[in-house]
Amino acid sequence: MKNYEIMYIVRPNLEGDARKEVVESFANIFPKMGSEVTEVKEWGMRDLAYEINDFRKGFYVVMNVNANSEATGEFDRLARISEDVIRYIICKKEA
Repeated sequence: MKNYEIMYIVRPNLEGDARKEVVESFANIFPKMGSEVTEVKEWGMRDLAYEINDFRKGFYVVMNVNANSEATGEFDRLARISEDVIRYIICKKEA
């Protein structure tokens, strides 16, 4: 397993409970795939550098995970099809 840092931006017009569900559902992907989430940081609402899908703000979430390629692939697949995630990036951390 490798260490990854994943940052994703949730659309700003989600209410508190719905946003919490999105964050939990994406964090739960990794334990289901035999990987480990070491940290989840909610950075909160921030301005975007440029407009994305008519949004000027977004709710930022950063996760650190120890994951296999299947788990990161599943995150990638689900983030692409989710209407709640407007951007994401998966970065491999150097040891």
